Amino acid sequence: MRWHEGQPANVLAKPFGFGERHFLYRYLSPLEALGIDLRESVPSIQPLPLETAKALTLLDRHHLRRNAFIAVHAGASFEGRRWQPERFAIVIDEISRETGLDFVLVGGPDERMPAERIVAKTALPVVNLVGTMPLETLLAVLKQGRLFLGNESGPMHMAAAVGTPVVGLYGLTDPAIWAPVGVPGIALQPPMPCPCVANELCQWPDPSKACCVWRLEVKPVVGAVREVLSRTVKDVEYVH
Repeated sequence: MRWHEGQPANVLAKPFGFGERHFLYRYLSPLEALGIDLRESVPSIQPLPLETAKALTLLDRHHLRRNAFIAVHAGASFEGRRWQPERFAIVIDEISRETGLDFVLVGGPDERMPAERIVAKTALPVVNLVGTMPLETLLAVLKQGRLFLGNESGPMHMAAAVGTPVVGLYGLTDPAIWAPVGVPGIALQPPMPCPCVANELCQWPDPSKACCVWRLEVKPVVGAVREVLSRTVKDVEYVH
């Protein structure tokens, strides 16, 4: 990809289309170059009916009500992009006591460790579904959630694509370019420039190998969750 991006046709082309800055418009820029009007700019993915049925069965098994749980994704491809599990646990306990909402941990098989650390630290019970379902079923589960809370990741964008509000936690990556679009949400980032907190891990300026998200404190995350919950409404439905 880097070789292709370095070719004259790409170097001279407009990197973003339709006068916008979000990375989404990098993918849409070929439409503008071809003179095609932009009719839809919000990503949308709907789960298959079979996967929705699987998700509802899973929720029923764990006594979870639709639209009455918050999905938490504590994983990421690089350790430095994972907000501390202990801080996730504090947020979970505080919001759960305030709202009565349940919390569900989601993620892939290689993300079990941060999930287990959260389970060990929370005073209130959480449902740990990390590593138990394929992406197709995860998409259906996220659609049933009241809110998504997690690190900058694929599941965060999946949640937004099915219409679930998002609180996203960012490090060096600029949320103005990479935050989910089309749903109510808040993208949190610590103040920049970032005084390095993990010299042995960080490979600045590569945002995929920086630990800046570790500097996010608990208080603003709790505040963001409260705010998004207060300005969104999803009717609670019981699983039969």
